[in-house]
Amino acid sequence: MAQFLVQVSYSPEAWANLVNNPQNRIPAVSAVVKKLGGKLLHGWLSFGDYDTAVIIDMPDNISAAAFAAAIAGGGACKSVKTTPLLSPEEGVAAMKKAGSSGYQPVGK
Repeated sequence: MAQFLVQVSYSPEAWANLVNNPQNRIPAVSAVVKKLGGKLLHGWLSFGDYDTAVIIDMPDNISAAAFAAAIAGGGACKSVKTTPLLSPEEGVAAMKKAGSSGYQPVGK
């Protein structure tokens, strides 16, 4: 399973609905992730550029993209950002592979 960070900004209308009817959206979001074959690991409300963030385990990129498309298409989000996450071991393996790739920057 691959892990993803999903950050969401709610629309003004969604915020108005949440202020008028405060609710924890994690159970609803978790059910969608589960239906797509994944698991919601953690979720938070936040402030700044994004209003909420979740870490999800998904079986593949297609499932993660389906989740992002489903929530973006629902109309309550003004933006959805999905970031694939690498474990430290995967990051080191990627660094080693990059080091042996033979890439030469412009001008070298």
